[in-house]
Amino acid sequence: MTMIPHSRPSLGQEDIRAVTEVLRSGQVAEGPAVAQFERGMAAYLGLQGGVAVSSGTVALELALRALGVGHGDNVLLPSYVCSAPWLAVQRVGAQARIVDIDPETYNLDPQKVRKARTSRTRAVIVPHMFGLPADLTTLQSLGIPLIEDCAQTLGATEQGRSVGTVGILTICSFYATKLLCTGEGGMVLSNDAVLLERVGALREYDQAPSLNAAAFNCKMTDLQAAMGIAQLDQLGTFLEQRAALAAIYRESLPAEIFTLPFVPSGRTHCYYRFVVRVPKGLQSPDEFTAYLSRMAHRGLQCRKPVFRPLHRYLELPDFPASDEADGAAISLPIHPSLTEVEIRQAAQIVQDELR
Repeated sequence: MTMIPHSRPSLGQEDIRAVTEVLRSGQVAEGPAVAQFERGMAAYLGLQGGVAVSSGTVALELALRALGVGHGDNVLLPSYVCSAPWLAVQRVGAQARIVDIDPETYNLDPQKVRKARTSRTRAVIVPHMFGLPADLTTLQSLGIPLIEDCAQTLGATEQGRSVGTVGILTICSFYATKLLCTGEGGMVLSNDAVLLERVGALREYDQAPSLNAAAFNCKMTDLQAAMGIAQLDQLGTFLEQRAALAAIYRESLPAEIFTLPFVPSGRTHCYYRFVVRVPKGLQSPDEFTAYLSRMAHRGLQCRKPVFRPLHRYLELPDFPASDEADGAAISLPIHPSLTEVEIRQAAQIVQDELR
């Protein structure tokens, strides 16, 4: 039986050639390819510059350190997200204040952010979930520095603005199954030259004019950057393919049974994930797990889009929207290496295995 995988990197001859050229050059650590990738990403987003690092989680940590966030400060972030933002806040010694989400978009609820801020709030980490931008307009109006987490949402727009261009700092992740893949890797981008210089000083410690206890070795290699450059050249095509596959899901899955992805007015979706909510009868933990198992048995690999909300780890009460998403949301395969036939097959299995 051939499995339709939930995630898979989109790799081709362009990526192989790019990495091979670096290998032949002998310059495999950080070098000119990293600098070229940084310029390319900054140009794509229309920002002044970027600093490539070893992962998206590291990018979040360095963004916080560049802003001077540390002990005695707090940072707001959503519960319905992977653990990386929380880990970054812990590593700089600040307090993470967890906020509930908008149940329709899975993104930060700006009104909950407004209520959660304190005099010690130094930043809001804004993950744009599953390819849909958060409500940047309202979040920006709160006057708190925004760190945009574009790990899942490169290429999307909010009110005509490219995601990643609104916050004081933006981070990207280039993990193997992200929109743009370098295997591992991340980047901090900004229009603020001072902040970028701080991030660069934290990325490496060698040949620095003075000792910096916060600096460490978290550089990207030219091997990774070469793949990133090749992937960036293909990103427009990748996004078109994702949109086409999402359109097939939308026409194939009945909206009266599944709650399909919601796209508010003024925002575009780049479909890093195609997340639907299953009917009420499948929302108990046992039924939900059994549903995933039945689909896997048929050759379709689906996932919970977030393994566990942060408030569940931390045993915090009163996160109804995150709890609802945790019990009902399911992520269907959507990536450029899938065919139209596979997507239609996936949509059929999703419906067939309802019980």
